[in-house]
Amino acid sequence: MKKFLIIIVCLAVITVTLTTLTGTNYIYKALRYLTADIDDYKIFDNNTVTIGVTQPIPNSSLYKKIEIPNEINAELEKINSVAFLVLKNDSVVIEKYWNGYSDSSYSNSFSMAKTIVGLLTACALQDGLIDSLDQHAGDFIPEMKEGHFYKITIRSLLTMSSGTSWDESYGSPFSTTTEAYYGTDLYKTATSGLKCKQRPGTEWRYKSGDTQLLGLVLEKATGKSLSAYASEKIWKPIGAEHAALWSTDKEGGNEKAYCCFNSNARDFSRIGTLLLHKGNWNGKQLIDSALIELFTSPLSMKDDENETANYYGYQLWLLPDRPGVFYCRGILGQYIIVIPQKNVVIVRLGEKRGEIKAHSFEEVYTLVDWALKDL
Repeated sequence: MKKFLIIIVCLAVITVTLTTLTGTNYIYKALRYLTADIDDYKIFDNNTVTIGVTQPIPNSSLYKKIEIPNEINAELEKINSVAFLVLKNDSVVIEKYWNGYSDSSYSNSFSMAKTIVGLLTACALQDGLIDSLDQHAGDFIPEMKEGHFYKITIRSLLTMSSGTSWDESYGSPFSTTTEAYYGTDLYKTATSGLKCKQRPGTEWRYKSGDTQLLGLVLEKATGKSLSAYASEKIWKPIGAEHAALWSTDKEGGNEKAYCCFNSNARDFSRIGTLLLHKGNWNGKQLIDSALIELFTSPLSMKDDENETANYYGYQLWLLPDRPGVFYCRGILGQYIIVIPQKNVVIVRLGEKRGEIKAHSFEEVYTLVDWALKDL
């Protein structure tokens, strides 16, 4: 027994030494929590996205008069929904919560945050802090001034076509995405150890690293944290009722730009309404409508399966077989769905998603088809 304990202690010491030397201490946190959760803001440090003068979202005259159809409700419950909100003509017509969540409960956006970073990039362009979408990311990030990395532009980051080797695997504790999520040095994770596999701007491949690099570009360009810039350019102007929490890699560190903007269904819906009205909020043009048109237009480049990536825009997802529809998407079925032809915005938050369907998921099609038919 004594020899056994000595061996265990020695192995533990060796493991800690190796992970420290290789910078992989984050795996302990990854192994402790195993999978990402909608309440993960509780295990991370967070920056606050502050509010200004709040603008409550009105309830429609039909509020609580329209019932969620049984088949829709059953599907929402099957995928462990915690919030469901439907706006038509900028007013709430349907609202429901599960499992103790409410209209003020924080829930992780996961990759819906990518859309927010995209919108902030548009704001930086309007503010003259970025010369153009074709400006080199290396103008802001020294590590990207060399070789093929200097060919990476802001546009190629927005369109997930940087060509980098970022490992988007969610199942391995050693993947780059896992390190970004649980690690404590996002700047290093995003800028070192990557290689250019494809010529930037030529192939679409989903990479959280592209959005993280965008976040770093914005910090350099604006001289502000993402949270401070988001508060100034979006969260305050759209009258959010609750401060948001943007999770960081450590106290005072970098926001997880590619994920982890924590808010509630009602305040998330404001992002959808801003997009629905092409960047206009209550008569004030916050973001150039031409940029919103660009961001919500399908890409024409090929993806890594040699298909046309017409299901994606600029940090936004599209449904090519449901023309005009676009949406923000998170890994556990976080959605802000915009249906312009019906003047509808749908928010769904929850703990898992359904089966894949045509580069999207079954529940997205179910909700869109229901809205197109009955709302």
